[in-house]
Amino acid sequence: MDKIWLIIQREYLTRVRKKSFFIMSLLAPLLVAATFVGIAKFSGSSETDVVAVRDESGQQMLQHLTTTATEDVQFVAADGNTLAEATNLFKKAKDKQDALLYFPPTFTLDKSTGTQLLANGNVSLNRQSKIRKAVNRVVGDLKLSRSGINQTTIDNLKANVELDAVDLTQEGGRKNNVGATTGAAYFLSILVYMFIFIYGVQVMRGVAEEKSNRIMEVMISSVKPFQLMLGKILGIAAVVLTQFALWLILSWGVTSLAAPLLMKSEVKSPPAAAVAGIQEAKASRDAPTVPNADDAAVAPAPTAVSSPWNFLDGLPIGSIVGGFLFFFLGGYLLYSSMFAAIGAAVDDQTDAQQFMFPVTIPLILSYIVSINVVINGDPNGPLAFWLSMIPFTSPIAMVMRLPFGVPLWQLLLSGALLVGGFLFTTWVAARIYRVGILMYGKKVTYRELSKWMFYKG
Repeated sequence: MDKIWLIIQREYLTRVRKKSFFIMSLLAPLLVAATFVGIAKFSGSSETDVVAVRDESGQQMLQHLTTTATEDVQFVAADGNTLAEATNLFKKAKDKQDALLYFPPTFTLDKSTGTQLLANGNVSLNRQSKIRKAVNRVVGDLKLSRSGINQTTIDNLKANVELDAVDLTQEGGRKNNVGATTGAAYFLSILVYMFIFIYGVQVMRGVAEEKSNRIMEVMISSVKPFQLMLGKILGIAAVVLTQFALWLILSWGVTSLAAPLLMKSEVKSPPAAAVAGIQEAKASRDAPTVPNADDAAVAPAPTAVSSPWNFLDGLPIGSIVGGFLFFFLGGYLLYSSMFAAIGAAVDDQTDAQQFMFPVTIPLILSYIVSINVVINGDPNGPLAFWLSMIPFTSPIAMVMRLPFGVPLWQLLLSGALLVGGFLFTTWVAARIYRVGILMYGKKVTYRELSKWMFYKG
C-alpha cells in the first residue's frame, strides 16, 4: 500500500500543479455561467417585429391588429395605393419593416385563403408564428363579436386545471417536479459521460507516453505492474474529485451571489401605456362588481427575487449526490482500467483507436438508450432496470434514474454489481497491463491480447 500511495501522490501532484488545471478549474464554471446568461439574454431580448399591413378585404384588419398589437409584433399601415406600389415601397423600407402582410379582397372571417406574408428573404418560423397568432386572435375575436358572445364571458368559461404529480413511493408523498427532475437527469448523465471519457483517455495516454519514453522499465523494477496501474487510476480519480469540489464551490458562489444581482437588474416596471391599458380593461370588465378595481390594477405586484437553487426543491438531494459520486467513481474505475490496458498494449495513439471503439461503445449506447428509456419513457420500467444493473451501462443509466427516485434495493444491487464488474475488469486489465508495458515493436491484435491474459508469472 505504501508503494501504491506514492504512485497516487505522484499522479495527483503532477496534474494539480499544472497551470492548465487551475485555469480550467477556475474558468470552467464562469464560462458555463456566462454561456447560460448569454443564451438567456439573446433568447429573451428579441426585438419587436414591424409588419406592414395591406388590407383589401374590407374587414378592417389593420385597425383590429393595431389595437391587439403586442411587444413582439407591431402592425403599421403599408404605403401605396395598390399592392404593387406597397411591395415596391416595402422593398425600399427593408431596414424599417420586417414583413408585409397582405389581405386580398376575397378574405373573409370564414374563408381566410389567399392571405400572404411578403418579406425580403425567408421569414423565420418564429416570426411567422407570432404573426399567425396575432391574426388568428383577431379573427377569433371578430367571430365572437359577430355571434354576440362577449370575450369576457368566453374567458370566464375556460377552465385551467393544474395537476400536481405526487410520488407515493416517497415518504409523505413527494411532489414530482418534472422540469427539475428531467434537467437533473440530463445534467448528471452528461457529467458522468464526459468525465469518464476525458479522464479515462488521460489514463490511457499517460500509460502510453510512459511506455514510449521507457520510464516503465525503471518503475517496474520497484513496483508490481498491478500496483502501478492501480496507483495511476486512483491518482487521477483524486484529481477528478478535486476538480469536482472546486467546480461545486465556484458554481454555488456564482449562482448564489451573481444570479440574484442579474435577476434584480432584469426587474423593470411596466410601461405607462401598458399600465393604462390594464387599468382601462380591468375597469371596464370589473367596474359593476368591484368598486376599487382601478386601485388594484395601478400597483404592480412586487417581484420576489428567489434563489437559483429553488428549482431543486422536492428532489432527493441526498440520494442524488451520494449515488452520483458512487456510480461516477465506479464507472470511472471500471473504464479507466480498460483504458490503462489499451495504453499498455499499443505503441502509438493511432493503434489505440481500434481498441477504444469496443470499450466506448457501451458508454455511448447507454447514454443514447437511457435518454429514450429513462427520461422519455418509464424510469422504473424493465429496460431501465436492466440498463442500471449491467456494470458497463449502470454508471449512466442509474445516475439518470436517481432524480426520479430509485428503490434502495436496486441501488444496493446495482452498486454491488458495479463493484464486481470493476474487480473483474481490473483483473483482466492487469493481466494485459503486466505484459503490454514491456512489449515494444509488435503489432497487437485481439487474439494476442487474449493470450496475454493467460500468461503465467
